Amino acid sequence: MAVSSLLLSLAAQTLTFLFFLLVVVFLGYCLYVKHIHMKYDHIPGPPRDSFLLGHSASLLRIMKNGGNMHQKLLEWADEYGPVYKIYALHYAVVCVSCPEATKQILMSPKYPKDKLVYKRLANLFGQRLLGNGLVTARDHEQWYKQRRIMDPAFSSLYLRGLMGTFNERAEKLMDKLTDVADSKTEANMLHLVNYVTLDIITKVAFGVDLELLRNTSQFPKAIETCLKGMAHYIRDNFFEFNPKNRGYINEVREACRLLRKTGSRWIAERKAAIENGDEVPKDILTQIIKTAKQEEIMTGEDEEFMLDNFVTFFIAGQETTANQLAFCIMELGRHPDILEKAKKEVDDVIGMKREISYDDLGKLVYLSQVLKETLRIYPVTPATSRDIAEDMVIDGIHIPGGFVAVFNSYVSGRLERFFKDPLRFDPDRFHPDAPKPYYCYYPFALGPRSCLGQNFAQMEAKVVMAKLLQRFDFTLVPGQTFDILDAGMLRPKSGVLCTLSHRE
Repeated sequence: MAVSSLLLSLAAQTLTFLFFLLVVVFLGYCLYVKHIHMKYDHIPGPPRDSFLLGHSASLLRIMKNGGNMHQKLLEWADEYGPVYKIYALHYAVVCVSCPEATKQILMSPKYPKDKLVYKRLANLFGQRLLGNGLVTARDHEQWYKQRRIMDPAFSSLYLRGLMGTFNERAEKLMDKLTDVADSKTEANMLHLVNYVTLDIITKVAFGVDLELLRNTSQFPKAIETCLKGMAHYIRDNFFEFNPKNRGYINEVREACRLLRKTGSRWIAERKAAIENGDEVPKDILTQIIKTAKQEEIMTGEDEEFMLDNFVTFFIAGQETTANQLAFCIMELGRHPDILEKAKKEVDDVIGMKREISYDDLGKLVYLSQVLKETLRIYPVTPATSRDIAEDMVIDGIHIPGGFVAVFNSYVSGRLERFFKDPLRFDPDRFHPDAPKPYYCYYPFALGPRSCLGQNFAQMEAKVVMAKLLQRFDFTLVPGQTFDILDAGMLRPKSGVLCTLSHRE
């Protein structure tokens, strides 16, 4: 009995101590949050939802209701100006749409990518996804070595050699659209261009034929699952701790494993073929492996980085272009005059040719303007962020070091002070003689960390759009929404439903 009483007494003392410790820790955290608020509350910004959670509740509410978080950031930019702050828990986030600061920070290699976001892209719910590849690497030297290995595979000379594959895969889409037109059925253009862009990236980058317009594959679903998982993991710090989400999180992890296992197998097979002297495709994977061999030292870590970049290209290389194409088709369907002007240019430059050349792409000036205007209003990867350790003055406001700076091309592309009547779709904003936007248009980011594959993506988009305009008339199905689905990357919520007919 005495022993039991002693044990109960000890347990009570331990619980009391732990409770007291938790109270002290909580109060300490509250004092730290108050300290952060005192450092940054002089900066304009919307009222906090709560002392501890900051603005997280507002943004999560938008996400859970299927809304577009970037639209809220645009509203705040209109109300509070080119520099305003919000809080994600105890993190101070400064949203910047000031061109001078955008240039200063994004064009410099000294400001690393934001660890809060990019570490979560590296390991999705604890499963390695993008790792320390080109998108997520925060150390400049580590990133620069990878970029040096990748650059030759995206040179203009090398990209010229990909025109045959661009044409071939785009023709398969035209065959599918011919069946749709003949059967007079509706086409979900987002789904179809998603298949063709994934076909293109797997063929030109990795030498693999998926033939998604004819065959089923687990890859499109895996990519979509990973992207949705990214959005939840980055924006909701408590998502993984909710027991109701365990099943979904396991699906995301399994999708990550599928992509990385596939990449590991394809890389190993290609390396073995090269070492055996077999004939291999002259694709991006071969180019990367050969360039990597020229490095003085290739460690096991570098091999893992190669796999990280495989997954990065696999996801970003198709999703971004597919969404851009779908938005472009949507806007052309809403603006018949612009559609007719684009068709006329294609007729003048391409005529009845089935094989579009690299030189033809350079002559499709108006189509380039259409694609650029699409990315102004619908930048499919809308934001990038940097950790700023030093004090800084932005637009006359002193900001103490230790904050995250967010640059949002969705916001800057829709601000009246940069683009007159910003919601009007007007490709002439990008006419060769029009003034160039000054650090307020950056759909592929800016500076040394800008997207390596942007020329690849725009060549691919031009080939697909030129062939579509050459062969078909299309009309948007009435009644569909033109809203944006914010799922990490932006995409048309409706899928862009069209009816097609053959051009006379």
